[in-house]
Amino acid sequence: MVILIAEDDPMILMTLETFFIKEGYQVITANNGREAIQKIEEYLPDIIITDVMMPFYSGLEIIAKIKNGVNKKIAVVVLSAMGQESAVKEAFELGADDYLTKPFSLVELSLRVKRLVKVKARNTLYQLDEKL
Repeated sequence: MVILIAEDDPMILMTLETFFIKEGYQVITANNGREAIQKIEEYLPDIIITDVMMPFYSGLEIIAKIKNGVNKKIAVVVLSAMGQESAVKEAFELGADDYLTKPFSLVELSLRVKRLVKVKARNTLYQLDEKL
């Protein structure tokens, strides 16, 4: 399972990268929105964890680009310091699969990612079953 982490705070990015590698995921990182878009196209990750406020493209712009393109099945978890209802609503309306407000628990983030992995696996099995 490949996770792309898009985060402009180097400490958070390093913490998340180390944590998810230890959890057994292949991790790709990007420190701004432009780099995230390039790496999404190059690596086609299974899950994206993105901050909202980043240089070049925001996390919300990344979601919009993904969900309106050929990669719309990639699961997206949003991390944000903005916990206002309007920010959460906008992320989900654009196609986010989950939303966590900073500061967040690594354990909670891990559980949410594992849930998305299960949903993705279930959907894949369902699609294969329908083809038979």
